[in-house]
Amino acid sequence: MNSQGFSRLAIGVVAIVFGFTSVALAGPPLICHAIEIGQAKTLPWVNLNYQKGSGGYDLKNLTRDTLAILDSNPSVLVRMETLRRATIYARQDPQIAKELITRLQARAAASDADNLGALVWFDVGYLAAAYKQWIGKGEPNPASGLDGYAWVTKAIRLRGSDPEMEFAAALITLGSPERDHRDHVQKAMAGAKTDPLLAQNLASNFNRQTISTLLTRGTAEGLKQ
Repeated sequence: MNSQGFSRLAIGVVAIVFGFTSVALAGPPLICHAIEIGQAKTLPWVNLNYQKGSGGYDLKNLTRDTLAILDSNPSVLVRMETLRRATIYARQDPQIAKELITRLQARAAASDADNLGALVWFDVGYLAAAYKQWIGKGEPNPASGLDGYAWVTKAIRLRGSDPEMEFAAALITLGSPERDHRDHVQKAMAGAKTDPLLAQNLASNFNRQTISTLLTRGTAEGLKQ
């Protein structure tokens, strides 16, 4: 499917009624669904069965490598995929997990309220949300007590209109109250008309349904929480 086809699909989904009965998840969407980023650079590929001491990646380099990618000013979609992979790696070592999110918090706190500030607040917010989905309740979680969603919405306010950030917020709020989630979904889908890679992500499959369908169904699911 070409970029126009993806855009048409994303636009068409806006017309779907926000009212399905359930959402069947294969796993935490921030973790278990890879973000399409084309040929952009990110962390080495990692699967969900990664175990410490295997995979050929040295966890001691995780914070350095993650920051290097984020500081290169990639797109929001690349940031999402980088932080998804970082979370999978970080779960293997609590000290590394804490180091990474602490560095991102400090980086955001030192930022100015400008476009760069929006990106660094997005980074720490998305990582905190990913940690909460991937690190089990019985394990030490350095994101405990942190409101990643609030930081992502702060980033959206600082950034202004950014459909890719709205897409991230829609994934984070899947299963949350209807109003906030629906607003993020609508803005992401509207922006996909001029963002072919975002449209491709909305059209990608997750647990035998498209991400766009998952997000629209998530509105109805949130009413049951």
